[in-house]
This record gives sequence, structure tokens and C-alpha cells, in this order.
Amino acid sequence: MTELLTLGLRVRHHRTTTSLTLDELAAQVGCSPSQLSLVENGKREPRLTLVHALARSLDVEVADLLSPEPPTHRAALEIALDRAQRSPAYAALGLPDVRPSKSLTTETLEALVGLHTELARRVAAAIATPEEARRANTELRRWMRERDNYLPDVEEAALDALRWGGYTSGALTHRSVARIAEHFGFTLLHVDDLPHSTRTVTDLANGRIYLPPASIPGGLGLRSLALQAIGHRVLGHSTPRGYADFLRQRLEISYFASACLLPRDAAVEFLTAAKKAKDLAVEDFRDAFGVTHETAALRMTNLLTSHLDLRVHFLRAGDDGALYRGFENDGMAFPTDSTGAIEGQSICRQWPARVAFTRRDRTTEYHQYTDTPHGTYWSSTQTGEATAGAFAISFGVPFGSAKWFRGRETTTRTVSRCPDPDCCRRPDPELAAYWSQNSWPSATVHAHVLAPLPSGTFPGVDDSEVYAFLERHGNGATGRSR
Repeated sequence: MTELLTLGLRVRHHRTTTSLTLDELAAQVGCSPSQLSLVENGKREPRLTLVHALARSLDVEVADLLSPEPPTHRAALEIALDRAQRSPAYAALGLPDVRPSKSLTTETLEALVGLHTELARRVAAAIATPEEARRANTELRRWMRERDNYLPDVEEAALDALRWGGYTSGALTHRSVARIAEHFGFTLLHVDDLPHSTRTVTDLANGRIYLPPASIPGGLGLRSLALQAIGHRVLGHSTPRGYADFLRQRLEISYFASACLLPRDAAVEFLTAAKKAKDLAVEDFRDAFGVTHETAALRMTNLLTSHLDLRVHFLRAGDDGALYRGFENDGMAFPTDSTGAIEGQSICRQWPARVAFTRRDRTTEYHQYTDTPHGTYWSSTQTGEATAGAFAISFGVPFGSAKWFRGRETTTRTVSRCPDPDCCRRPDPELAAYWSQNSWPSATVHAHVLAPLPSGTFPGVDDSEVYAFLERHGNGATGRSR
């Protein structure tokens, strides 16, 4: 779009310097004045034959017309204004575009471009601390979507590890996980004083993986944590070079752990049988392999497209509607910020991940059809509680694929028009007219949103705390023993 506008402005610049009117130049090159006007305003891409004809009539080289440089200072301002008015930050304001007509002075254009530059700076500043991570996470999500969330190399690594652990069928036992760790040179130890900024700590010098206490109720997450720590060694990871590398490694070890807990061959066999019976259900998949609901739903995103030809979407959201994580390859449109990130964005109140919280009985999966601007989707949603608050896990497919899932017979259906503000974001005008001047709510502030990540060797990890922990528990560099 910017390239077309630059071309159009260069044509206009040379036309006016040669004192040709729009009608005169159009007649010379054999096109209508309206068509030429569209070209000059960057609204239409001219054919190469027209570009050559324009160059001949204006007595300039074709390369001069196609140059990426604006012909004048004013043209540069017009291009900058056009680019700024097409940004997500400006679109979110709902303001009309300003057309840089002849009556608009250069000084006014400079002021407008300056205001847009400051707006862009403030938007960037608002997400400055996590911006690099958010952009890297967005690219990583797009990369996984291109692969249908399936990583064959990690799948094979998991199958090899399972052979060393003696896995045969059913749920992976803690004993098998310990045998996998032993094969790769590690001993699993449970401690109650892990550094606050860590989930696990691996002592490479002494071959130890420190985990939270084994007395945690259920202990389902402990297998996953141990497997993730082992995954770094299995997948050949080195110290991350930045956020992008850190996030990629985090994704790979999580994938590795899931592929061990729900082995590909056994999982595909289970899902294939369920599809044949038209009885696919996250809860059955979860219970068959003894994992959390979220792990089961995520594992289905790995396998259903690659092995059963079903396109899907998954999301985890808080009871306030904030989106924590998500994946889709079925066209489900998640809300995004100006960087393309979905984390922290608010989902529609009509989506099942929010409607599920209005039910009295939350012990079973909730099923719903949702009509959206991008199509109708069916989904299964399960709510839960965590230390950070209530959350919902929602797994769904396009309407045409619902026939393979349990719960497809539900009559519950909602209509979502988001991102249209009138869907669920704009308050009732009568209420807003009164309460906007007569209320002062105090927002809940999540401390981790404002606090910068400790800047250590690994993003988010306090090095001094970790190294002191390792000294307490083993023979560290100083030679002190526990």
C-alpha cells in the first residue's frame, strides 16, 4: 500500500512540475482521468505498460517513478500519515481518517504526523517491558500454526525416552519418569525450598533435578515438571540467547512432556476409536492417561489435525475473560493487541469460556455452539480453580466437525459479533450517561504485570537465589557440601 502511494505521489510530482493537468496526462497515456487519479492517490496498482507510458510522457526514467523515495518533504508526510492512519492503535480510537488535500497545509501535516508518532511511542511504551517476549511468542504461535501444532522430531524423542522408561500402556507412572531421568544421568529430588522464581532447578554438575514436594495433592503436575526438566537434555538445548530462544525451548520441553504423558501411538489409537464411535471427548482422553484437563486438550491440538484431519482451537482464559494462551488452525479469531499477541486480551462475553462461569454446576464439561463473524464453532469447556483464580479450558472445532464429538447435541447457542464494540464491550448508553460521571472503580492490579522480570542468565530467573539454593543442596563450585 505504501509503495503504491509513493508511486502515485511521484507521478503527481512530475505531472505538476511539467504543468500538465490530470486530463492532459490521461489523454497522452491512453487512460481515463479517474483511473489516473486512483493511481496518483495510491488506490490502484498500474499495469507496467501504463508505467512505461507515464515515464515517456513525463520525460523521466521508469526507475525514477518506481523509486521508493518520496519526491518531496510533503509527499513523505502524506505517506507517513497514511501509514499511521492504517495502524491498529489508530483504528482502535474510532476516529475518521484525515485526507491530505491541497487545503491541508504542510505545517498541519507535520503536526498530525508528530501526534501519530507520539501515539505510536506511547503504545510501544505501554508494552515496553514484555514487548520482546510478546512479539517472540506471537511469531512462535504463528510458526506452530503453520505446522498444525505438531512437531515430529519431538514426538520421536519422546517415544525413545518412553522406551528407556519401560512404558507399555496406560498412564505413565512416576517410576517410569524416574527411570527416564536415570537413563539421562539425573536423580529426581523433591525439596520444599525451591527458589521463588523457578519451577524446577537442574544441577548439571551433580546430576540432580530438584522438584516441588512430592506431597502435593494428586501430584499430576510433578511428572510433567520432571519431564520438562529432562527435555532440555533430550532436545540438546543450550543457554537461551534471548526471549525468542527461551520461549521456543519452553514450548519444546512442554511438548516433550505432553508427548511422554500421552504417547503418540497410544493416544492416536484412542482418539481414532473415539472418532469412529463419534464420541471424542477431552474428559475421556484426560482420564485414560491420567493427566490434567488442559494437558489433554493441548495434546488433542497436536494430534487431531496431523492424524485425524480435524482442525481445532484451544484457549485458556480467566474468569475475568483475560486470554492466557491459545491455539487455532480452524479460523477461530482470537483478539489481539497491536503486536499481534493474544495474551491478556479480553475474549467475547458470548464465548463458552466466559458463559461457562455463569453455570451453577461446573463439575462437568459445558458444550456450546457460537455464531461468530468467521463462522459457527462448537466447543467443550471445563472450568477450574488455581492459586491465581478461576480459569476455563475451552476446546472446539468448526460446526461441520462437531459430529465427531460428545456433546454435539447441545441446543445452547450464542451469537458473538466481536470485535464489534456493540457486541459486549460498549456499556448501555443510558447507564453510561449517568455512571460515567458518578463512579470511580478501583481496578484489580496483577503485580506480575507491572514488575519487570529479573534479568539473569535465564529470563525471569533470579540467579543469586538459584545459586544459593544449589550451594545449600549439593557440592557447588565452592566445595561446600550440604
